[in-house]
Amino acid sequence: MIKRLIPLDFQWPTLDPFLFCVHHDDAYPAGNEEMGPDASLHGRMIGQDFEPREGWRMYHGDKVPGFPVHPHRGFETVTIVQKGIVDHADSMGAAGRYGQGDTQWMTAGAGVQHSEMFPLLRQDRDNPLELFQIWLNLPAANKMVAPHFAMLWGDKIPRHQHHDEAGRVTEIEIVAGKLDAVSALAPPPDSWAANPENDVAIWIISMEPGACWSLPATSADANRVLYFFEGASLAVGSETVSVKNGIELDAASSVDLENGDEPTRLLLLQGRPIAEPVAQYGPFVMNTSDEIRQAFADYRRTEFGGWPWPRADFVHPRTKGRFARYSDGTEEERQNR
Repeated sequence: MIKRLIPLDFQWPTLDPFLFCVHHDDAYPAGNEEMGPDASLHGRMIGQDFEPREGWRMYHGDKVPGFPVHPHRGFETVTIVQKGIVDHADSMGAAGRYGQGDTQWMTAGAGVQHSEMFPLLRQDRDNPLELFQIWLNLPAANKMVAPHFAMLWGDKIPRHQHHDEAGRVTEIEIVAGKLDAVSALAPPPDSWAANPENDVAIWIISMEPGACWSLPATSADANRVLYFFEGASLAVGSETVSVKNGIELDAASSVDLENGDEPTRLLLLQGRPIAEPVAQYGPFVMNTSDEIRQAFADYRRTEFGGWPWPRADFVHPRTKGRFARYSDGTEEERQNR
């Protein structure tokens, strides 16, 4: 059932239709007045800080950690925030603050600029951040669709619980796809995941110590990888796998999972491959090198709508709760937990 094991580091290899996945896990300290770390930044490669010194990174930020304005074309980002807060702003005029279980799903399509900053809101205690950013490809027919972003609020994302014979619980958070009778919230309309026949699934699986659960079979032509990122050991069928491994599975077969002695979390990425050529250069993912050159030319000419915000690393006021403001002016609000 196991095709191969994939050692996991910061950036995780993925299979078509996914492009890559990054697991950000940063133990940020208390925040300062500017919502950056209340700690010295001396010795860090500011603007290119990917070294987890003291358990956290600034990434491309120089005051607030995160990723100031940058462009994308030709694919989607799915950002699943388990802990902490992300501030979003984009060239469509949309904006948001999300986290603490929320997911943002953005279709870059023909081109968008956006920023993703990690404001440290709490000044009296630490600000841990954990998120997954997953790049999901678009087929050639949809690479130039209009940009779109959707917010999947944590309290709306479906969860499925399984109790084994001993009463131990496995919980599956269904960001995309379907498990038994439980279906995910709708993805953006032009996503590869919008067609159920593409069998796209993005699940976070949490298992209590000793819990048993059977991962059901799916389409034979789907790619399926189970990323074992937290815990100690996991029995996958007849084999025992240690933590920090990706497990490529035969999607056409169900597989029994039996957890070891520690709480375990896994990320499942699954989908029918798009099976088209991939040409990628930095933030652009197209089908040919000519299309990549055209993406750069278009960005230089139009800036994908420009940048309507006063800062490249735009953050919302500290007192602002979780919210999403869409390009049509509608707004949703949530309270920070």
